[in-house]
Amino acid sequence: MHIVATAGHVDHGKSTLVKSLTGSDPDRFIEEKTRGLTIDLGFASTTLSSGTVLSIVDVPGHVRFLKNMLAGVGSIQTCLFVVAATEGWKPQSEEHLRILELLGFKNGIIVVTKVDQADNDLTEVTLLEIEEKVKGTFLENASLVKTNSLDGTGIESLLKEISELLKDAPDPDDVQRPRLWIDRSFSIKGTGTVVTGTLTGGSLEIDDDLEILPLEKKIRVRGIQAHNLEQNKISPGSRCALNITGVSHGEVSRGNVLIRSGEWHITKMLDASLQVLEEIDHHVSRRGAFIAYFGSGEYPVKLRVLGPNSISPGGKESIRLFLPEPLPLLPGDRFILRESGRDETIGGGEVLDVDPQEKASKAKPDRSIERIVKERGWIDSEELKLITGENIEPDIDNWVVDPITLQLTIETVKEAIKSAGPAGIELSSLNEHQRATISLLKDMTVDSGRLKLSKYKNQSSNHPFVEELQGSLFAPPDPVGIDRSELRELVRKGIVVEESGIFFSSNAIEAASLLAAELLSINPEGFTVSEFREAAGNTRKHAMPLLNHLDGHGITRRRDNVRIAGPRLPSFES
Repeated sequence: MHIVATAGHVDHGKSTLVKSLTGSDPDRFIEEKTRGLTIDLGFASTTLSSGTVLSIVDVPGHVRFLKNMLAGVGSIQTCLFVVAATEGWKPQSEEHLRILELLGFKNGIIVVTKVDQADNDLTEVTLLEIEEKVKGTFLENASLVKTNSLDGTGIESLLKEISELLKDAPDPDDVQRPRLWIDRSFSIKGTGTVVTGTLTGGSLEIDDDLEILPLEKKIRVRGIQAHNLEQNKISPGSRCALNITGVSHGEVSRGNVLIRSGEWHITKMLDASLQVLEEIDHHVSRRGAFIAYFGSGEYPVKLRVLGPNSISPGGKESIRLFLPEPLPLLPGDRFILRESGRDETIGGGEVLDVDPQEKASKAKPDRSIERIVKERGWIDSEELKLITGENIEPDIDNWVVDPITLQLTIETVKEAIKSAGPAGIELSSLNEHQRATISLLKDMTVDSGRLKLSKYKNQSSNHPFVEELQGSLFAPPDPVGIDRSELRELVRKGIVVEESGIFFSSNAIEAASLLAAELLSINPEGFTVSEFREAAGNTRKHAMPLLNHLDGHGITRRRDNVRIAGPRLPSFES
C-alpha cells in the first residue's frame, strides 16, 4: 500500500479530484458537503492497474483548518499538489508547499484542476505561475497533469502518472518498532472503540498488546481494517482502522499515539534543527506562544535557541523544545512550528536528539551516533537503540563506549591495581563500567574475588587459615591460634577481609555481593537481615558484618529495615 496526500488552496477541487480517482467521497460531514469545503481529514482508496493499493488523505485547504491539514500529512512523503486553473497560485498554495518542504516531502505530482472553466490564456498563465512558484522545491521537476473532474478529462493520465511515480518507490522501512499517530477516533455499536491512522516503523497483528500515549493505558488490537477489508496483519505504510479494547472512544483524541511498550524513548525535551521561513517579518526567539506539530498532534511548546539568542527570517539554527507531555520520538522525525499569537507558520525542522545531556548553553546537537556516545561515555546498546533507532554493535559486553572514555577507564583500573600491590582490589569495589574492562587488561588476574597483577596470583593464599575461611564461606571460624602478624599480612594483601572483628575470605565477600544481587532481583524493594541470613545459611553474628561490608562498599544501601541496591551492586544472571 502507498499513501499520498492532497495539498492546495481551499476550493481548488481536491475532494472532487479524490472522488474521481477512487469513486469514494472523502468528505465526511454534512457541513462539508453543503458548503463544498473540506473541514477535516477525508480518506479514500483504490487499486491501481499495477495492482498497487493507493490510499489518499484529503486535507482541508482553508487557513482556519490548517491544523487538520498538518495532522493529515505528518506521516506521508508523497502528494498531489492541486491548483485550480481558474484561480492560479493562492496564499494557501504557498503555505501548503512550504509546509510540505519543511516536512521533507520528496515526491509529488502537480494537478491543475477545473481546466474546463478556464480559457486557454488563463490556463497558460496558471501554468507559468506554477512553474515559477515551484522552482527550487521538491516539485520543480514534478509531472503536471491537467484535469476536469466533472467529465473525467485527465483522470486516466493522472492515474498512470501516480503508478509511474510509485513504481520505484521503496517500501516503507520496517524497523520492528510500530508507531501509529491517531487522526480519528469513533465508536461503533457492537464493536467498540475504533481509531485510524497511518502505521509506520513496523507491522501490527490482531491481539497485539500496545500502549496509548499520553494516556499511558494498555490496549489490545481486536480487529484491523485496511483498504475496506478485514486484515490479520498490516505492514508499515498502511492506512488502517484498528478496533481496540482497553480504552473508551471518549478518552482518545487526535494526536494520541500507539506504540509497543518498552520500544521507544518517551521524551518531553528534545534538541532539533529549525528552518525559519523567509516570508516572516520578525526574528524567532524564546518569546512567543508556539505550537509544534508532530505526527497527527499539536502541542504547545516552549523553545530555546541554542547558540544565538534568535533566528532571523530564512535562518536555520538548533533549538531545544520543551513538550507538555511525553512523546515517542526519534531523530529524523519532522515537525512544523507555528506561533499562535500571530497565527502564522514560523518554520519546520528535524529532531536531532530525544535525550539531550548537555546544558542548553553548551549543547551542539546533531544526529551522529558518535556525539551521543561521546557525551555519555558509556551507554547500553539497547538504550542507544531507543534514542537513535539504530542497531549499534556493542564494544564491550552490552556497552557502546567512547574510545577516550574507555582508555581513561582502563588506566584508572590499572593504576588502582598497581597501587594496591599484592592485595589487589576487590572486584565488588569496581563499578559496572570498570568491571567491563577486565577482559581487556593484560598481566592482570582474578584471584579469590580480587583483581591483581598476575605475578601476585595465589601468593599467601595457601595459608591454612585461608583454606578454612574459603571452606566455611559465610560462617567463618574464629582465628584461634593464628599469629596476629600473619593475620594482619593476610588482611593487608586482601586475601582476608576483616569486618567488625570477623574475618572472611575474599571469596566470601564476592559471593555475598552476588547473593545480595540475587535477592534484589527477586524483590527490588529490598531484603531484610533475616532473609539474607536464611539465604546465606549463617547466623546474625556473621550476617551483620557481611551486610555492613556490602553497605560500606556501595554494593547495598540500608533503608529503614531493608537493604536496597547500591551503586556498585553487580548484575545477577539466573
